[in-house]
Amino acid sequence: MLEGLMQHDYPLTLQLLLERMRRIYADSEVVSVRGTERTRASYGEVVERAEQLSKALANLGVQQGDRVATFAWNTREHLEAYLAVPCMGAVLHTLNVRLFADQLTYIVNHAEDKVILVEDSLVPVLEKLAPTFETVEHYVVIGDGPTGELPNAHNYEELLSGQSPGYDFPRLEDDRQAAGLCYTSGTTGHPKGVLYSHRSNILHVLGQLMADSIGTVSDDRVMPVVPMFHANAWGIPYAATMTGADLVMPGSNLKAEALADLIETESVSVSAAVPTIWMDLLRHADEHQPDLSSLRLVICGGSAVPMSLMQQFEQRQNVRIIQAWGMTETSPLGSVARPPREATEEEHWRYRATAGRPSALVEARLIRDGGEEVPWDGTSTGELEVRGPWVARAYYRDEESEAKFNDGWLRTGDIAAIDQNGYIIISDRAKDVIKSGGEWISSVELEIEIMAHPQVKEAAVISMPHERWGERPLACVVVEADADLTLDELNEHLAPRVAKWWLPDELAIIDEVPKTSVGKFDKKVLRRQLEEGRLTTRLSAAPG
Repeated sequence: MLEGLMQHDYPLTLQLLLERMRRIYADSEVVSVRGTERTRASYGEVVERAEQLSKALANLGVQQGDRVATFAWNTREHLEAYLAVPCMGAVLHTLNVRLFADQLTYIVNHAEDKVILVEDSLVPVLEKLAPTFETVEHYVVIGDGPTGELPNAHNYEELLSGQSPGYDFPRLEDDRQAAGLCYTSGTTGHPKGVLYSHRSNILHVLGQLMADSIGTVSDDRVMPVVPMFHANAWGIPYAATMTGADLVMPGSNLKAEALADLIETESVSVSAAVPTIWMDLLRHADEHQPDLSSLRLVICGGSAVPMSLMQQFEQRQNVRIIQAWGMTETSPLGSVARPPREATEEEHWRYRATAGRPSALVEARLIRDGGEEVPWDGTSTGELEVRGPWVARAYYRDEESEAKFNDGWLRTGDIAAIDQNGYIIISDRAKDVIKSGGEWISSVELEIEIMAHPQVKEAAVISMPHERWGERPLACVVVEADADLTLDELNEHLAPRVAKWWLPDELAIIDEVPKTSVGKFDKKVLRRQLEEGRLTTRLSAAPG
């Protein structure tokens, strides 16, 4: 073999981001919101503070490989931890602030966290749980609020002010070294730990910065609304720092009015969040007409994005929403729905409604029960499996990993088809598909069409038992204020859009769709409410 004369052993670590921030983009800005106050810092200042944080953590006994957890919103301090912890060789463990108490206890103990950085507003949550944590030695409280009853608690700013500038980061020779740890939302069983490496993070950044992907550039002002405890805020903070884009960190206030104000006053050009955030923002924009003209791109994911939402944003606000698909296990970038340039207008929207094409370096395939691979013909379906350099190959310290991975491929649990051009059409989660009279009904597709009704605010579709058909769809709908939607009106809207046997037999008007800790529809709560007789439904005739 004739070996290429490249520096192939050059380690791809997050220290590269830190150095670019320091040397190339020192003047780029981080705007951080806490309550009603906004603070501003340059990248150069953020790097200096990250160095001080690294030194402070080392003085608290943190060594390479130790897990340092964060329990915080999207702020400058959280970004400093994103940089400091992995660059000193430790592992950043982002704790989801919306998890139940027993899940937090399990995750902290399973990860063996040594230090937890916690937002002052969230101290009361950890105060109650601190006695259940087995390995935590120190707490560092971000903000001016009290440290409460947390043992061995330190104030973040006082800790940093006690450190001299500069820190001699260790050279990380192997970029396969662990950098970050994030746990899945755990819809069944305990949450699973996904352990990212330095290399996977850097390659994920490069994949995200491609023009055909998200394509952030240095003159963007980027606002990650998706929480930093959710799959590294979809990798957006690292991508922004790599390319020198300004960052706008919205803190804990994610209401439409606050986000619209930030977009308008900070000239945000790129943002990202789950569909419910943008639904609320569109309603606010229609009523109050904020200036959203700076937005050139919104990345939306976490659950299927209604085509009506994308169309209405484009028509009424001239803002483009691009759908992306991914999972905690895929870092999370898996695919992006950018239509081909030769597409007609009708085809354009059909492509926009898919999960998109696999990102560069990510491979995809469809597998039927029994292991047969499904052809890419746009109609044949199977379970979507993916692999790539930023896709997990196992769960952290989990003996049940094998069931989720298939010969080097991640089993996503999504039922999908892939067309000849590589566009992924996800029809449902394997656990959510409705099997009625031998036919499959996609709850996801049905939800998207229901949410196109002008009186519908949100909708989730679950199966309900049926003596003849096995299962039938139940539409659980949140209506707009003062609306009085009937099942007949809903089915009249759906009739030209879906097959006859897809029309829901019953309609439940609910106050809100339950959400998981990462903002996805939590259908297991609705199923439990149905079983317990707590969903009031409106009937229609049985399917013919």
